[in-house]
Amino acid sequence: PAGRLATFAKQFSSQIKVSHGDKEADGKRLLSLMSLGATAGAELKFRVAGEDEEEAASALQTFCQDDWGQKA
Repeated sequence: PAGRLATFAKQFSSQIKVSHGDKEADGKRLLSLMSLGATAGAELKFRVAGEDEEEAASALQTFCQDDWGQKA
């Protein structure tokens, strides 16, 4: 899922940050996401900022709800 998320996030120009607990990662970098240590079922928070932030936030929500891009 981290690899799929990083690949998906790269299509947006906005900065995408993902947090889990007290850790935060760059949503476009696989190793950064893996450093969160999140496991299946973990609650993640997303922060999106930039020129396409509304589109990116909406697409990320759909991506997560669609089983990390598996239902697309």
